Amino acid sequence: KVIIDAIQEKKGEHIVSLDLKKIDEAVADFFIICEAQSSTQIKAIANNIEEKVREKCNEKPFHFEEGAAWTLVDYVNIVIHIFNPEERKFYDIEGLWMDANKKEHQ
Repeated sequence: KVIIDAIQEKKGEHIVSLDLKKIDEAVADFFIICEAQSSTQIKAIANNIEEKVREKCNEKPFHFEEGAAWTLVDYVNIVIHIFNPEERKFYDIEGLWMDANKKEHQ
């Protein structure tokens, strides 16, 4: 909930969570995926997630990989992917993990 709120606060779009708990090969329990329209917005969303999770959950990311078109924030059990629309379509994480329970967030 904290992560979804942090994404929405910075106007992240097309937010989806994938519940991977029932998939044996999964590297995490959840993936959260969203889109941003610029590298500046991608960075703002990632920084807001990190700030809000630290503030409200007292957790720091295990791994943070920043890029202009795709940034990943990894909390081990929850991995957040922030894409520009083209990269999201190209990598198609939802398609790769189509067996996961998918939830769209407004």
